[in-house]
Amino acid sequence: MAFFEIKFKRSAEKDLRHLDRQFVPQVVARIEALANDPFPRQSIKLSGTEGLYRVRVGAHRIIYGVDVESREVLIHYVRHRSDVYRTLSRPNVTYERPASPGNG
Repeated sequence: MAFFEIKFKRSAEKDLRHLDRQFVPQVVARIEALANDPFPRQSIKLSGTEGLYRVRVGAHRIIYGVDVESREVLIHYVRHRSDVYRTLSRPNVTYERPASPGNG
């Protein structure tokens, strides 16, 4: 089975730093599992977005995009369920591929 590479947007890195320590192991385990299966049964495509999905980890949500061609999973946000969808309320939120180092 081929694996996907996990990448984080700066917003997701910041979210992880601000998570309560008791939730971090569960969240990290779920993110690592996305490398094996980026579309688990628990994932739901977010309406109003192009190519974004979410998975639940207790009261937290992981919002991510998948680029099948380049085999990448880009983590956008890791936030509490009461906060995560506020960021997505703007229209046309899409998967944004991070810039590769050395490409100018």
